[in-house]
Amino acid sequence: MTQPESLSELLNGRRAAIDASWPAVGYLVGWLVFHSIWAGSAGALICALGVVGWRLRRGDKPRAVLIGLLGVCVAALIALHTGKAEDFFLLQILSNGASVLIWAISIVVRWPLLGLVVGAVLGQKTRWRRDPELLRAYSRASWVWVLQYVIRVAVFLPLYAAGWTATLAAARIALSWPLVAACLAVSWWVIQRTLPAGHPGLRHPVTEPQPV
Repeated sequence: MTQPESLSELLNGRRAAIDASWPAVGYLVGWLVFHSIWAGSAGALICALGVVGWRLRRGDKPRAVLIGLLGVCVAALIALHTGKAEDFFLLQILSNGASVLIWAISIVVRWPLLGLVVGAVLGQKTRWRRDPELLRAYSRASWVWVLQYVIRVAVFLPLYAAGWTATLAAARIALSWPLVAACLAVSWWVIQRTLPAGHPGLRHPVTEPQPV
């Protein structure tokens, strides 16, 4: 099977993860320097606004960019409302926990989210589901993404419960783009190992009528 591009190239996952890490960096710096939720939140928002400006200049879609900014604003408001610095990361922990369930359920019901995401990027809609080998490959590779979210929850939750804000922020940064990069690489390897020799690849689902 000849495949001209990897999942990392198709999804730009590492770039998005790096962009998403900057608000956590800003929050960590503000918290360490001033030991203040307000300072941490201000640092996070400054970094988030910087990312927004940079991505808009690159021509990214405004909706996708603003969703990330909204998430940072909500996280800051939660921490400011509760008065607990670690609550800045509560939304992140909840979203990762929800992702574990959603990705696992999608595999069980044979609508693996990885297939839906890649299919949308390639403009295939759900045509890939009519290819049994591609459906199997996406299902197996999606378990790698489930593991990614499980790792984050397993690391974040004890740190959050202990109230270790700085360590939690550092873990949030450390488990962003390095973990995403590893997830993309491993899930791509799983897809390549699962698809049989001679399969035309992700861009060309074999859609002849077959039992799925």
